[in-house]
Amino acid sequence: MFHNIKKDSIFIADSHFNEKNQELLTILEKIVNKELNPSQLFLMGDIIDFISGESKYFIKINKKVIDLINEISNSIEVFYLEGNHDYNLQKLFPKIKVFKRENQPVKFIYETRSIAMSHGDIFTPWHYNLYCKIIRNTPLLIFLNLIDFGNFISKRIENALLKKTICSEIEDFEFFAKSRLSNYKEEVVVEGHFHQGKTFKNEKQTYVNVPSLCCSKKYMMFDGEFKGVNI
Repeated sequence: MFHNIKKDSIFIADSHFNEKNQELLTILEKIVNKELNPSQLFLMGDIIDFISGESKYFIKINKKVIDLINEISNSIEVFYLEGNHDYNLQKLFPKIKVFKRENQPVKFIYETRSIAMSHGDIFTPWHYNLYCKIIRNTPLLIFLNLIDFGNFISKRIENALLKKTICSEIEDFEFFAKSRLSNYKEEVVVEGHFHQGKTFKNEKQTYVNVPSLCCSKKYMMFDGEFKGVNI
């Protein structure tokens, strides 16, 4: 199944929203207040620094963001490609098209161009795939939530993520982009996850890595081409 991309769509990736990284709120509030008027909103994963549909503590502390995204989904089409920090989200976002990791890449069409999108943590080794299945396992997450007395597990995760350094530059982006493109047949490939905010083109394909909102303070606007925009 293919979905359509419209002009004036906004793409946000890797905002890692937490008490330190608040840039996401700025954009969401501008959309709600009609200072920004996108035709569609694409959330490309790792939007919240950590959340799952089973994690009561993280749902509670991120309620403002969840409510804003749901409010936006009442008026425009929103796509959410789950990342490695945010998953099992459909019940939190009932009107949004949420795509799990195993259902990525997602195929889109713009005019005659075929476009594939993913958060980016796909086409990976078997041990990472196994890890992804374990951390997304609903019974396990429910069990961990039940024994999370005083939120001690959740707060340890939160504190560890707050200390983590996530912004770095890939030295040979051209080589990296070519290796990512080799996994796809589509003309345009759009990914988050890698925090680079760069584009590479060869004769047949274009690779777009959406900038990390928390690292570069940028998102992307699509007007037929993908362009970085400062918040």
